[in-house]
Amino acid sequence: MDQVTAPGKLKLRIACGVFFFISGFGYSSWASRIPSIQQQLHLNEGQLGAVLFALPIGLMLTIPLTAKMLKHFSSRSIMLVGAIAFNLLLCVPGFTAYMWQLVVLLFFFGSARNIFNLSVNAQAVGVQSFYDKSIMVTFHGIWSMAGFAGAAVGYLMVSYNVAPSYHLLFVGIGMIIITVIFYPYAYHEKPVVQANRSVFSLPDKHLLKFSLICFASMACENTMYDWSGIYFQKVLHASKPAATAAFVVYMVAMTIGRFTGDKLVASAGIKKVLSFSGILILTGLLFSVTLPYTYTVYLGYAMVGLGVSCVVPLVFSMAGKSQSMNTGQALAAISTVGYLGFLIIPPAVGFIAQAAGLRWAFGIVAGFGALIILMVSKISEAKPEVLPQNL
Repeated sequence: MDQVTAPGKLKLRIACGVFFFISGFGYSSWASRIPSIQQQLHLNEGQLGAVLFALPIGLMLTIPLTAKMLKHFSSRSIMLVGAIAFNLLLCVPGFTAYMWQLVVLLFFFGSARNIFNLSVNAQAVGVQSFYDKSIMVTFHGIWSMAGFAGAAVGYLMVSYNVAPSYHLLFVGIGMIIITVIFYPYAYHEKPVVQANRSVFSLPDKHLLKFSLICFASMACENTMYDWSGIYFQKVLHASKPAATAAFVVYMVAMTIGRFTGDKLVASAGIKKVLSFSGILILTGLLFSVTLPYTYTVYLGYAMVGLGVSCVVPLVFSMAGKSQSMNTGQALAAISTVGYLGFLIIPPAVGFIAQAAGLRWAFGIVAGFGALIILMVSKISEAKPEVLPQNL
């Protein structure tokens, strides 16, 4: 491993954190304007569900390409390509005039997001190797803070009736400028050649419960990204600023959860934290469905944000100790199943909403909170002090 001075390590850490910020800010900026773009293109819930399906398809289909790229090139170079492509595509959604244009755009947006996210996480692993203490959770916390900041800016843009075209264009250009400024300080490591293995590896029976927990959490998380604002407008008949504020509430709660999760695990244990996370998700969504009023839905969204905040990192932490698969294989297998939740459930919400209404759709999604509680009850308790913190 290369020897790096303390100031050098700090520069690497700051640069990596900046790219996590770029990722979180850009994605939440897009999510904050979904209601506006739906209205602009006159899409009903079923059509929006079909459109949103394109993004995770692009993400999933790009996994083999990104894995191959990371095998042959530095994650630093791939991160540059991913960040620029991601933000260039972010500039465009507000200018689409037809449904098919948005579908094509979101497919490539999802592909760019996958390239960017996998490479920036590879960067984080490289920077982590220079530190004795865990810094990975902080990087994910920065992503959440950036997500909150992006949602807050989105709220201001909606409040002042700024068109999504100009809003997303300025965000995309701004993030590209930051990318160019901080790229020279990113970690330049040599790619490690690994034995060929299946990209879409599936978990064995011992990891199935972890995979289902990850699936359920990612399904709820992406449902909130795509549908929280729509739910506020369609069910509560609230204004666009109020709908955007609801998304901000969710992002703030998720951010708080990610910065407090490690302390909760240290005091209560990982199994109790995961169980309570499932309870928060279930209760928060049921609150939103059964009490469809502004402040009760705000409370429900906050509970869901807290609930999903730490589930995936904590599941990775436990699954990484698998005896049947090595850590890399175990996490890749669980991630594959988890992304299926990201891929399938949010578009399905649109189809259910079109047939029966958004309240029914959110009520069904609440069942994933119950699934988390059930699966957590089947795993063995692990002592917090022996859990790896490099998530």
